[in-house]
Amino acid sequence: VAFVVCRSLEGLKTFTYLEELILDNNLLGNDLLLPRLPHLHTLTLNKNQISFQRNTCKILLDHLAEVAPSLQYLSLLGNMACPNELVCKEKDEDDYQRYRYFVLHKLPNLKFLDTRKVTRREREEALVRGAFMKVVKPK
Repeated sequence: VAFVVCRSLEGLKTFTYLEELILDNNLLGNDLLLPRLPHLHTLTLNKNQISFQRNTCKILLDHLAEVAPSLQYLSLLGNMACPNELVCKEKDEDDYQRYRYFVLHKLPNLKFLDTRKVTRREREEALVRGAFMKVVKPK
């Protein structure tokens, strides 16, 4: 387990066998770039600056799928990308569920997202409609 408090993740490339990485409270954004971590199964990015601006979250999720193929647990709580009603009063459970479908569409091997286990029904729904579930606000 690595506990990192930083803005640069350059040094992680030497930890190719890393399995768990906690990057909570680091001001990390959608431009987060991780080295290839083939054994990484747990990643927490809680309380950072990850959002659903334009296509950037999609790019981040694609990046995670590529560099962390073993990822099973991901937590994005406390980020604008995670529409949690505890963080943002305008969000509700439907917004959060759409977010889950979108993330599961991009990362189908996840077993847990945030604090909840991924259900069979969610996985099926993500396969069918996940690509269309990105939560965006009109300008």
